[in-house]
Amino acid sequence: MALMERPLRNPWLVAVWPGMGGVAQIAGTYLVRQLEMQPLVELDTQGFFESVSISVRNGLVQPAERPRSVFYVWRNPGEGRDLVVLLGDRQPNVDGARYCQALLELAEKHGIERVYTFAAMATPIHPAAEPRVFAAATNPECASELEGAGATRMRDGDVTGLNGVFVSVASERGLPGGCLLGEFPFFAATVPNPKASVAVLRVFAQLSGVAVPLAELVADARKFERGLVEHLENLQNAARLAASREGNDEAREASEGEGAKETFSAPEEGPSKGVLRRIEALFKVAKGDRSRALELKTELDRHGLFRDYEDRFLDLFKQAN
Repeated sequence: MALMERPLRNPWLVAVWPGMGGVAQIAGTYLVRQLEMQPLVELDTQGFFESVSISVRNGLVQPAERPRSVFYVWRNPGEGRDLVVLLGDRQPNVDGARYCQALLELAEKHGIERVYTFAAMATPIHPAAEPRVFAAATNPECASELEGAGATRMRDGDVTGLNGVFVSVASERGLPGGCLLGEFPFFAATVPNPKASVAVLRVFAQLSGVAVPLAELVADARKFERGLVEHLENLQNAARLAASREGNDEAREASEGEGAKETFSAPEEGPSKGVLRRIEALFKVAKGDRSRALELKTELDRHGLFRDYEDRFLDLFKQAN
């Protein structure tokens, strides 16, 4: 029987786009490669992407290339469900909801029964720790199934970008599903994180019943983990040094302000006003520059204040992208 002759059997769709830590894209492309999936159909993306730059070669402007959105199919050789994976080169910058509708119209023609997206969740997790997989589902039944597969139900927050919008639009069309968010260290948003991708794929394999060989990706994850641990140690040392210099400057200014006058006062309870001002300033900086968040966390840890500010700190990263 030719590849496309029989209808798909109880197929699920996984949709991925590039985002933080490359978590979704790594997991999706790994699925396509390991399962030797074949192209099924491609969406004509004209009208969903506006060019924001051009390529020039030898002084000549090159024709603009639109990002691709391609569906790949795996037909289960056993009796289980088939699987479709959508790999999007980029999230659209024009009319994302209509883009989602167009993708889902194609998916429905092939009998898709459920829709899932992969994404990332930045937290203060140490690079050597085992990442969790957070889940946001379209209904209680899907939420329970995700938890049963090893995911942690996501606390209140936001899932930004198409990772959330796509699932929401699918649910409106009667297609249930959810979003799986792999946990990764907040300081490494721009670094590929295959370890989080492994965690996502393990949960999805348990959920879908589709066996995914993970040995190759696990080996890659170990290599990246060693690099991230070393990078974290360097960042922590730099943050401690910056905090120490700041503290010395504040102490010197206070001493100069007192002059030769000797004063006596009861010891302060809790952090000083100077510490609180520095923390507020670091929150403001970290909101615009996530790379400074480690300096903020180091300062909170140094004064034993992280638990007091934990929710506010995590709000800086509570997103999938």
